[in-house]
Amino acid sequence: MRAFRFGMLELIAASALLCLYMLIRYPEPGFIAAIQGITIWWDILFPALFPFLVISEMLLGFGIVHFLGTLLDPLMRPLFRIPGIGGFVVAMGFASGYPVGARLTSQLSEQGLLNRDEGERLVAFTTSSDPIFLIGAVSIGFFHDVRLAVIIAIAHYGAALALGFLMRFHGTKKLTPATNDLPAKKGSLLVRSFNAMHIARLKDARPIGLLLQQAIRSSIELVFVIGGLVVFFSVIIAYLSLGPVMELLTTCLRFLLQVIQIPPALSTSLINGFFEVTLGAKSAGQASEAVPLVYKVAAATFILSWGGLSVHAQVVSILHRTNIRYITFAIARLIHGVLAACLVFLIWKPLKPIEGAAAPAFSNYNYQPWRMLVNYESILPLAILGGLIVLLIIIDYDKRITASRELK
Repeated sequence: MRAFRFGMLELIAASALLCLYMLIRYPEPGFIAAIQGITIWWDILFPALFPFLVISEMLLGFGIVHFLGTLLDPLMRPLFRIPGIGGFVVAMGFASGYPVGARLTSQLSEQGLLNRDEGERLVAFTTSSDPIFLIGAVSIGFFHDVRLAVIIAIAHYGAALALGFLMRFHGTKKLTPATNDLPAKKGSLLVRSFNAMHIARLKDARPIGLLLQQAIRSSIELVFVIGGLVVFFSVIIAYLSLGPVMELLTTCLRFLLQVIQIPPALSTSLINGFFEVTLGAKSAGQASEAVPLVYKVAAATFILSWGGLSVHAQVVSILHRTNIRYITFAIARLIHGVLAACLVFLIWKPLKPIEGAAAPAFSNYNYQPWRMLVNYESILPLAILGGLIVLLIIIDYDKRITASRELK
């Protein structure tokens, strides 16, 4: 084992020296790739991830996680062998995309609310793309057809749920105590859920201002880590393309795709997607017109589900303080990708876009997906009013908790 680790250390050091040499010897390709990576991060990833990261941190502090954990416990345990508290991670992971599921799983694991097997099951199927990226960037920006979003979403999220069910057979039968065992067991499920939320908020005890400040600070830190990894892998792919490495990988993959009767022209897309999900999905959408659309969509869905080594690196950087193993996560990503691609072929005939029908098309991924999803001019006043009401309720709730803590 020590010899293996020493060998890996030498390999990593040699790779770092090679990257440094390429940056000095060929600075222009690295500079262009870095700009492309920063553009992807700033235009797509930052606005899509940052609000969800802040909100998830706030919800953890307010005890909403414990509320949902108690409420969903009767459903999550028999289906996925995960405590009900994992239901919050499933919802936030699917809504906000990678690596939010890993972030929340890590926090729950550090708080002792999940054991290792439960954490591995949970992070395996909650690491998914977010709907905004799937609709705005992939369907509209890369494929120029918003109608494909339905097929991609069903395949991607359906495969994630199927993977979650398969992962229930992973690990031991030992489960952490149910969240609703923490508060009093008296009352209905809804009453016990509110009791769990109240107890969690009392234990946290941070005022709203401090909670928001810490949520923003930690979210910005994570978003910049994600951006750095995207830029890093963009540069790596650019330099691999200069030498024979990428050509050799592409040739081997072409042969494999021919064996399983998949258009070899998708080999470049899959290689790019192996490293970075955004570059791979974009390449799949821009593949040769000779490739049938169903194969392009299947390749993009596989790439979205695999996540790319960039997402894997993000997850590893988040989970390093837990005992959750990466090898389990990597195998689960591969299974998720295969399941998602197979689902595309299964649902393609009944759901495929009608030829000749009008569909929005864009030449790049500088998009505004909220204009496609809602007529925001009509709901903006209601959204502001609703936000103010929620804020007043939260402030009143926080004052009540503070007063109750002072009385004790």
